Amino acid sequence: MATTIVRKPTSFRLRTDLIEGLKRKAAQQNRTLNNYVESVLLDIVYDEPNEETKAAIEEVMAGKNPQKVYTDVDEMFHDILNEE
Repeated sequence: MATTIVRKPTSFRLRTDLIEGLKRKAAQQNRTLNNYVESVLLDIVYDEPNEETKAAIEEVMAGKNPQKVYTDVDEMFHDILNEE
């Protein structure tokens, strides 16, 4: 099932050096200026972490392993792999 995304033509007044920088970034990624700007704006507007990141944030906020500092990589991996 195809979904139609409605786009509305819009214009902005931006500094010429900003436009040139955006054009360079778009060209580096082999994308149109419109596509590049739209994707940058989507990243900003819909910047919400995924479920794994949300769980990690909650874990930190709850104080699980507060201030745990590792000086041994093996110990760190042991703790990570043996979590409940």
